[in-house]
Amino acid sequence: MSFRTTADYVEDVSPGSGALPPRARYAASDAKSLSLNGRWRFRLSATADAEDDTFAEPGHDTGDWAEVTVPGHWVLQGHGAPIYTNHLYPFPVDPPRVPTENPTGDHVRVFDLPADWPADGGAVLRFDGVESCARVWLNGTDIGEFKGSRLPHEFAVGHLLRPAGNVLAVRVHQWSAGSYLEDQDQWWLPGIFRDVTLLHRPPGCVLDFFVHASYDHVSGEGTLRVDSDTDGRVTVPELSLDLATGESATVPVEPWTAETPRLYDGVLATEGERVPLRIGFRTVELADGLIKVNGKAVLFKGVNRHEWHPERGRALDAETMREDVLLMKRHNINAVRTSHYPPHPAFLDLCDELGLWVIDECDLETHGFTEQAWRDNPVDDDRWTPALLDRAARMVERDKNHPSVVMWSLGNEAGTGRGLTAMAEWIRGRDSSRLIHYEGDIDCRDTDVYSRMYAAHAEVERIGRGLDGGTHKRRQLPFIQCEYAHAMGNGPGGLADYQRLFEAYDRLQGGFVWEWIDHGIRHPELGYAYGGDFGEELHDGNFVCDGLLFPDRTPSPGLAEYKKVIEPVGFDGDGPAGTVRVTNKQDFADLSALAFEWAYQVEGETVESGSLAVPALAPGASAEVKLPEPPAPHPDGGETQWTVRALLAADTAWAPRGHVVAWGQFPVTARQAPAVAATARPVRGADRITLGPAAFDARSGALLSVGAVEVRDLQLDVWRAPTDNDNGASWQDDVRHGPLWRTLGLHRMRHRLDAVEAAGDALTVRTRVAPAAREFGLAAVYRWTSDGTRLRLTVSVAPEGDWTVPLPRLGVRFALPAADEVRWFGGGPGEAYPDTRAASMTGRWRSTVDALQTPYVRPQENGARAGVRWAELGGLRVEGDPEFWLTARRWTTEQLDAARHLTDLTPGDAVWVNLDHGQHGIGSQSCGPGPLPRYVLRAEPAEFSFVFTELG
Repeated sequence: MSFRTTADYVEDVSPGSGALPPRARYAASDAKSLSLNGRWRFRLSATADAEDDTFAEPGHDTGDWAEVTVPGHWVLQGHGAPIYTNHLYPFPVDPPRVPTENPTGDHVRVFDLPADWPADGGAVLRFDGVESCARVWLNGTDIGEFKGSRLPHEFAVGHLLRPAGNVLAVRVHQWSAGSYLEDQDQWWLPGIFRDVTLLHRPPGCVLDFFVHASYDHVSGEGTLRVDSDTDGRVTVPELSLDLATGESATVPVEPWTAETPRLYDGVLATEGERVPLRIGFRTVELADGLIKVNGKAVLFKGVNRHEWHPERGRALDAETMREDVLLMKRHNINAVRTSHYPPHPAFLDLCDELGLWVIDECDLETHGFTEQAWRDNPVDDDRWTPALLDRAARMVERDKNHPSVVMWSLGNEAGTGRGLTAMAEWIRGRDSSRLIHYEGDIDCRDTDVYSRMYAAHAEVERIGRGLDGGTHKRRQLPFIQCEYAHAMGNGPGGLADYQRLFEAYDRLQGGFVWEWIDHGIRHPELGYAYGGDFGEELHDGNFVCDGLLFPDRTPSPGLAEYKKVIEPVGFDGDGPAGTVRVTNKQDFADLSALAFEWAYQVEGETVESGSLAVPALAPGASAEVKLPEPPAPHPDGGETQWTVRALLAADTAWAPRGHVVAWGQFPVTARQAPAVAATARPVRGADRITLGPAAFDARSGALLSVGAVEVRDLQLDVWRAPTDNDNGASWQDDVRHGPLWRTLGLHRMRHRLDAVEAAGDALTVRTRVAPAAREFGLAAVYRWTSDGTRLRLTVSVAPEGDWTVPLPRLGVRFALPAADEVRWFGGGPGEAYPDTRAASMTGRWRSTVDALQTPYVRPQENGARAGVRWAELGGLRVEGDPEFWLTARRWTTEQLDAARHLTDLTPGDAVWVNLDHGQHGIGSQSCGPGPLPRYVLRAEPAEFSFVFTELG
């Protein structure tokens, strides 16, 4: 005799049993509903069958159980711990089997029906999301079980309801056969994490319905037909439409686009129910080898969005979802890929309302099978096909009435196989009005677009020029980067270079940055926790923190950069001529919603400003606009420039009037380099050398002070705390600079003093800077001169030996006594690096030292300001020749390098300042390509100067 030690349904490859067929979701109707969200009784067991099902019986005593909040994840509410893996399954790969150690949460909710709950009709119990497998009982009756964590499931329960004391019991298993289909680079978080709702179903109620609302861009007319399982009528008062379901009508309409999200309010009325409709007329097609909406090719300026909240995980509320969409719109993002599952349905309502193109992705990823060379991959195993089709159907049926959804995605990183083909065929048969996407279909057998991840710039250009290989079908299809520009830590770099390619070649229809938000979990000791912080057996560290937002939804510098790179208005100016060419980069809207203004700046300060008359250019159109006559030049000269901005002319649903949409800057007169006449001479004392306002150590030549300002440890510096992109992805074949820098010892450079020469009008200090155990190094010469008030340092650097790697940075570092405020003229307000400086606006800025820091979840190089002409902090003014990169922080680079979390960083008694002549680029190599060659900081001869002046 043998028996299974786990509940059989957990390891069944089928999608479940007992659930109703999937159908369209609607946000509201006049039928009654009852939210069952709130506090539930909860019991956690270590295995799937540790407890019997008597807990589901009415009258079972749960008084000594814990409580959890639904929607929610029990591991974020003090029961167990989350697990983060990128693609490795955190259990042995033996499909469909799962471990005996299978955390199982029993949930119980007792509820009464409202006094006005109708007595007629039926009722449906709806679960919008449960991870990963659930069995459900109502009043002791087993009504079924299901898998498909991010998908809705409904059960007919009207015959089981009582007026009072209803007992809803749900057993949730962390691991199931479904877990093999949900390996989606995120925290594994079991629980009932989306809404649970009881819906009254009156006689003659609305069942499933499909809103078909196409648009003919030639005639300007829309055609509406609503197919419904229950006969009824459709009314759209604004269009004077009153139709029977199944009938169609064609009328003039304003189309829906992401730029102009025009929705018409309507009603679907059946005998027993009235359902509000929000109808957007638009047509999606593949035409002329391009993705077209309403007859025009679109350019996706998108992001991938996992659902995330730092305290509630994937249990998002309406306010958080709205905040996401508003932030996207305010940063010029026009598209979202719902990686890697359908989002909470309310998110799509917001995309319809506010305007975002959506690639709606199925709840499917089997990435962990790469470890077995895709052997036994479920998507190529017929036993799993019913589950795949169920997931496709639940996505399509739920979301088919959203105009924002322009493509269905079969899933992500699941290899290829017969199951994906079956999904594509089913979707085409059900909905021919949208295109089909899937990145892993390299030959485009099942898809309508050629989609790739992290293709390097050069390959993207070859694809744009039609020079890529592949099947004939693939070569005829539009190209998108469904993931690119990995936004992990400091970065991503190279965004502007990608965007130039997207705009240059019609076939390149944009991409989606990975990803929207860092998935840090708020932690009382660590600030934000990431992989490994919960004792996971396997984990992928901070690879889960790779977003354009920090976990608390504060925009990162990467998001500011992306906003600038994808701005919908282009400016190309001739500063001395006083002209600017304005280009409308939108696909559908003209510029009538924008107002334009100019400012004329001298030495970074605005001296005159005003409004700029720009015509309401059509999409793609340009016009040259004359700027006003600049004011008379200042008698002392100075650097001058124009700044032109495009702003919202009126309040919109997503931002207020005056919100800056785009900007450009154009120099008029160039900067004059600082000049210091070498009139002072060094004077040697017993232990000091003085030169003008400065004092130096007589033995080492080290700078000690400038006037009354103490300065210590000024020396050549080449090290930075490696960024996530410096460290690169372990699976990449390209050179990963961070590990190589460390192997070669650039983090432990030694400084050898060769000579201190105080002669003539200069103090010269000769040194060699090199790592232990290596032959190569840098000869560095510091030449100090002064005019009696100001102190000039000229640094000459010459590489010695065979340098096979770029430098992380090149400049000088020193410590000042405690300082707080920093003022500078240069790029700002945020950080910038060679390939992340599009958003760096030249002007005068001020900040505290603390505010200069960028709080990446894993500490790393951050906070540099680009193109700095001069800076003031700690009692010193520093001018650069040429411009320099400024960094100031209350800890050393070595301390920053050693930290794993922000809480590891403790401010010291000094401010460490870096004045850099060069910085190595950032790139995107935490998952994508490294910096382009022009952003690589090569070890080459260099000379640069700084002028120090004590502030009065």
